[in-house]
Amino acid sequence: MGLGGCIILIGAGAILTFATDWHMKGVNLDLVGVIFMVVGLIGVLTFNSIARRRRVVVPPTTPVIEEERHHRGGYGV
Repeated sequence: MGLGGCIILIGAGAILTFATDWHMKGVNLDLVGVIFMVVGLIGVLTFNSIARRRRVVVPPTTPVIEEERHHRGGYGV
């Protein structure tokens, strides 16, 4: 599941918890919403830790040599 899926889970959980007044027999929608938000948060944290490991900066193996350009007086000469 990617970062977008985790954010959708958090949003759906918030909607179920805070924005609905539905009552279903045998299902507590507030609890289901909280579970969705917790799972989405765990997914975001996991995604960030994996993405942080992939950001490895490798120094260049060859040195960079800057060349000096000599200009003669005038344009295009």
